[in-house]
Amino acid sequence: MRIIVTGKGGTGKTTVSSIMGFQLSNMGYHVLLMDADSYPNLAQSLGLPREFSEKIIPLTKNDELIRERTGAAPGEGWGIFFSLTPKVDDLVDKLGIKINENLRLVVVGGIEEPKEGCMCPAIALAKVFLRHVLLTEKDIVIVDSEAGLEVFGRGLAEYFDRNICVAEPTIKSLDACKQIFDFSEKLEVKENILALNKVKDLSVVDKLLGKVFTNTPPFFVIRHDPQIEKIEQIGAGVESLRNTIVWQDVEKLCMYTLKGR
Repeated sequence: MRIIVTGKGGTGKTTVSSIMGFQLSNMGYHVLLMDADSYPNLAQSLGLPREFSEKIIPLTKNDELIRERTGAAPGEGWGIFFSLTPKVDDLVDKLGIKINENLRLVVVGGIEEPKEGCMCPAIALAKVFLRHVLLTEKDIVIVDSEAGLEVFGRGLAEYFDRNICVAEPTIKSLDACKQIFDFSEKLEVKENILALNKVKDLSVVDKLLGKVFTNTPPFFVIRHDPQIEKIEQIGAGVESLRNTIVWQDVEKLCMYTLKGR
């Protein structure tokens, strides 16, 4: 199963992605978490020490690897020749960080193309790698994405089974998810799921959804949990949230996501 986690910045995509990674791996699934944000911080959410996570070089910033696989490095100028079909089948083993027996992390970094639409070596390598992973990994791949689904382009979005859009309980945040859902439907992502995060007042949920959606998608409420603020202040991983409200709510989302697998 291939899952992409989307939404506006600051909604809690990384928290949801990392909790799902732990829960699914604890169920016995082999899970590959991929951090595809321009400011990757999934490693810290997974509990890796800050001094270790800060040394991780994202795939899109790894000039040595990019040059090795494509024949060119970022910033070498216009008109250079580089491979659009680089070797990537060994990169999960090369770059993957073992979190537990069933959970691995690969930090890809952002792959949004420049507005001019040019293809650079870093983007070429990242896209070929992601496509390879989405086609070959046997159990579960979770991609913690940039804000919005469009950064993956038509060549990648078509491989996802689930798009989980994380929203805060605001009209603006839900509007962003509605636009993401519209886009992902055009790209034939199999199912859209709304994760309404940081909810303090359950009574407002139906009203909010009714203002934004004509046909409400499958949705899950993740209640506000002050424990998240505490672990973020000290830089702890999400595993310390076991037995909390947010852990219980994300578990329900996990079980639904597995439906029909």
